Amino acid sequence: MSNKDSKNYFSSDFKLGILGGGQLGKMLLYETRKFDIYTKVLEASEDVPSKIACDEFILGDLMDFDAVYNFGKQVDVLTIEIENINLDALEKLEDEGVKVYPPSKTLRTIQNKARQKLFYLDNNLPTAEFSRFAYASEIKDSVDNGGLAFPFVWKAAQFGYDGQGVKVVRNFSDLDDLPKGECIAEKMIPFKNELAVIVVRNPSGDVVTYPVVEMEFHPEANQVEYVICPARINEEVAQKATEIALQVSEKMQHIGILAVEMFQTHDDKILINEVAPRPHNSGHYSIEASYTNQFEQHIRAMLDLPLGSTASKVAGIMVNLVGAEGYSGDVVYENMEAILKLEGVTPHIYGKKQTRPFRKMGHVTIVNKDIAVARRIAQQVKETIKVISK
Repeated sequence: MSNKDSKNYFSSDFKLGILGGGQLGKMLLYETRKFDIYTKVLEASEDVPSKIACDEFILGDLMDFDAVYNFGKQVDVLTIEIENINLDALEKLEDEGVKVYPPSKTLRTIQNKARQKLFYLDNNLPTAEFSRFAYASEIKDSVDNGGLAFPFVWKAAQFGYDGQGVKVVRNFSDLDDLPKGECIAEKMIPFKNELAVIVVRNPSGDVVTYPVVEMEFHPEANQVEYVICPARINEEVAQKATEIALQVSEKMQHIGILAVEMFQTHDDKILINEVAPRPHNSGHYSIEASYTNQFEQHIRAMLDLPLGSTASKVAGIMVNLVGAEGYSGDVVYENMEAILKLEGVTPHIYGKKQTRPFRKMGHVTIVNKDIAVARRIAQQVKETIKVISK
């Protein structure tokens, strides 16, 4: 549907369906409320962040064909905030005229990491060398036969998230407790930076990109600690990263947001790590720092509205708030007052009542005209606020 059809999405009987009820859905719902777009959310548990923010909440398993299909029949446009969805149900809904964004074809490529990596190879897109295994037990034989060398990165083909389903394998004993199923073993890339570019595409084919961001990772948890916008890289590298992200977007023909995570090697090559076809951790800074944040942009894209400016008003850094090690149970945010005293600091608390080690519980944005000052304040935030339990 083009905006020439002047479909009335606002304060109308139009219904947007969201599969998944986590924090990404909750932040998407800030924007639907801003526009007064009617929303329905499907999720398997009542105890999720999105429940408070949608117009209608439906309980159902996202991997269950009937639950997803029946939900989709009640909405005009269907989107996701998590990739692990029953794709057969989405395909049937598309066949019956429901608009599903991103399309099931895009999700099928992305949902399985082995398939995603093969897609890069087939389309001559730069990515780290890898081997694909139907069973984790085959990895040992491959090492014995010289097909694979330590160290490498093991990734489960499906259902990995937030550092789960990824492990650096340095020796045989690291193979002992790996899950059994389909996986990939990826060559360890010594890299200088991890970068990300968010690309947005609407059905009319308009495409915009956000500035390249830089991600600093927690060494043990394999989770992003800081997202820095703009990335502290030269113009040439930024250009190359943006071009590669646009190529991925073009080949995948997604609709909505596509976050492309990349490695910058020591000789400034850009290699694609993986992609996410939805609002993404690397774009949270945009809520405070950009003219159009990633969540509003995702809605504009899906509804085929004009895409907003992706420029930053100010430098932004995002700090992930994750559960502290050694704490599980009812969450307590310690030293919140101390970080609220700092200039340019905005906390976002997701609404998960229970904390556990490394669980994503919220994030904090730090904005400043000077990226170096923002980074310093971000460090202070990281060292001050603690996500613990009662």
